[in-house]
Amino acid sequence: MSSLPVEPVDLLDLKLLPAWVKEPAEERIYEYAGGEEEGRRSRPSNRSRRDRASRSHESKNGRDRRARGRNREDRRKVFRAIALPDITVRFLPHSPAFDNVVAQIKSASVAYSIFALARLFLEKPERYDVRLTAKAESPVYRLGENGAMSLDRDFLERNAFRFAREDFYKIETTQSEPIKGNFSNVARCRLSGTLLGPTNHHNYQPHLRSLYEQRFSRRMSFGEYQRQIEIVNDPALIERWKEEARTVTTYTTSRDETPSTFASAAEAERHFQSNYLTGLVRSVEEVTIGGVLSRCLSDRALNRAIEDAWARETRSPSNMMQELAARFRQRGLNVFRHRRGMLFVSPIRMRAFVHEQGGVSPSVNAILEAVAATPGINRKDLAEKLVSTLSTEDAESRKLALASDLRWLISEGHVIEFNDGSLDLPRAKPKPKETADSAITAENSTKEVVAAVSAAEVGSTESRPSEEEIEIGRS
Repeated sequence: MSSLPVEPVDLLDLKLLPAWVKEPAEERIYEYAGGEEEGRRSRPSNRSRRDRASRSHESKNGRDRRARGRNREDRRKVFRAIALPDITVRFLPHSPAFDNVVAQIKSASVAYSIFALARLFLEKPERYDVRLTAKAESPVYRLGENGAMSLDRDFLERNAFRFAREDFYKIETTQSEPIKGNFSNVARCRLSGTLLGPTNHHNYQPHLRSLYEQRFSRRMSFGEYQRQIEIVNDPALIERWKEEARTVTTYTTSRDETPSTFASAAEAERHFQSNYLTGLVRSVEEVTIGGVLSRCLSDRALNRAIEDAWARETRSPSNMMQELAARFRQRGLNVFRHRRGMLFVSPIRMRAFVHEQGGVSPSVNAILEAVAATPGINRKDLAEKLVSTLSTEDAESRKLALASDLRWLISEGHVIEFNDGSLDLPRAKPKPKETADSAITAENSTKEVVAAVSAAEVGSTESRPSEEEIEIGRS
């Protein structure tokens, strides 16, 4: 099925990525959840009696507005009261956007914060995919391979024609002859503003039932919906309905050898249910959809679950960070931890510089000492610090040598250059303590052996021996 929209590819520009020490401001994308209510609270609630008296002649319109306001408030309450389904939501980087990020990282020698990259992927729905994992006893139902989905099979079957009609029918819209006859009123839906036509018109009841089934059948009964229909006597609305009623839509089957044409949506839907619906709805336990589609699902329970998961993931993108780190490693990039244990990604393998490895130029030693003394220093400050005392002629040649040595240190992984321009040294693993004193006590000797073994197993920390180990060492 081809009912899913084609999602655009939003390629990330890492040059616009903020400094890794700064967190980007959160952007509230789901404004519809509370925007109207917040706006309502911001309005003044008290009106003077004089103002109310001056609007007494508009009481009917005022009642209509209050009714519409109550309906909107009821819809918001229904939205908030939806119980979250028992389903796991996981956000994944969209493949084209991820490939673009990998290419940018490999084209330079800069390290990027995976936390900031995860926030960047979650910022726009074009940059991520959504994986839904349900339990076997409560699966997700879907129309065909790529059609609409819902947690309620009955809802999906009732609305299957609306979701998939373009895949099975060729829809054509034409203009018929003007409607003749004198009509004094027209029925209108208060909830949607749709004009249904005069109550004595032959198309009124089918239009009323079709609108109810498509948009309001899950909120209220048909009797309750009928009470939302009003009769208006406005000549302009009557003329508008006449113009809209001239539009005739026909449905022609596109998968049959002998095409059949239907003059109304109701006839086409009956044909669809009897010929195509059987076997079209299937259950799946795991499905992956695009981020854009995840924002416009017909199932409100799924929409709410994805919205809540997105809000949690934006605040703390741990799952997206794990996914990015795993994929970066698969692409040959190096993922490492730096200060405060934050994860970074770089095309270069970081390794601490060992000074005892033969002769090193004074320029290289000066760079390493300056960066060690001032973590986070940038290139400009480093150059000023190392060549400020030299003359103009010596300073230019020294700057060239400094730039060459710094480029070599960064390319070898001895100095880290972050995307914000700051420089730092890689974290060095602590070595086990050694002693040359042969006269130390047996207790201290045992402690050193245990600490060395622990450091070799763990990699960076020292452990304290137990009392039993100390006694064994003494014996």
